[in-house]
Amino acid sequence: MPRTTGRFLDIRRDPHSDEVLARGGDAEAHSILQRAGFVAVVRLHEGYHRAPAGLTEDEESRLAVDAVGRLRAVGYHVDCDERFDTEARPAAYPTLGASVSHLAERLREATDTAEAADVLTELTAPHDGVLAGFKETLGALAQFFDGLGDASDPYTAGRLRYLADEYVRIIHSDLAHTRERLADRHAPHPGRRACTEQVPDHETERSAVCACPPPPRALPAPAPPPVGATRLRR
Repeated sequence: MPRTTGRFLDIRRDPHSDEVLARGGDAEAHSILQRAGFVAVVRLHEGYHRAPAGLTEDEESRLAVDAVGRLRAVGYHVDCDERFDTEARPAAYPTLGASVSHLAERLREATDTAEAADVLTELTAPHDGVLAGFKETLGALAQFFDGLGDASDPYTAGRLRYLADEYVRIIHSDLAHTRERLADRHAPHPGRRACTEQVPDHETERSAVCACPPPPRALPAPAPPPVGATRLRR
């Protein structure tokens, strides 16, 4: 398997900067690294992860060992310094983000407007919907910055409140309106229908197992013109 794929990572102490750096991996690996404590670094021509500033060498090693174990536990190939190697394989549990992403799967499977409206309700419910919880979390983070002590912290708190009061409010209002329109519509999706797995009486193919039409067949790409062929001018 080529090392350019997202299933390979390197976690090593850089000999020039003396930082513990993690390179490679895909979006899932990057999420695991950040949950282990790494900090994302995005440059113009590269991206990688580093250990947080201010850690002792032992703390950096523990962080790297934890990341190696977590990544290998879910099938990543990790090359690392000998000090970071481990046989530990911590258990992986579903994340909150994965629970929210499940709503996307429900939308992909929705066969009518009522099912789609139910999914949007989980996002827009005013008391315990996803967006209400997101707005409350931003407010709590703003309160955290209020008393943190640096000169820039009040500005950060104000920016977080602005995001909650303006951007989240606009998204919530738009999606709530969309949800109401879907709830009033009462229409099946013309391109989707629940499979009954029943063969109609008029079906002529004895091998048929349901009444669903066959999937559309992709048209083959046109062959390139032969070398030296002259194009017609219009």
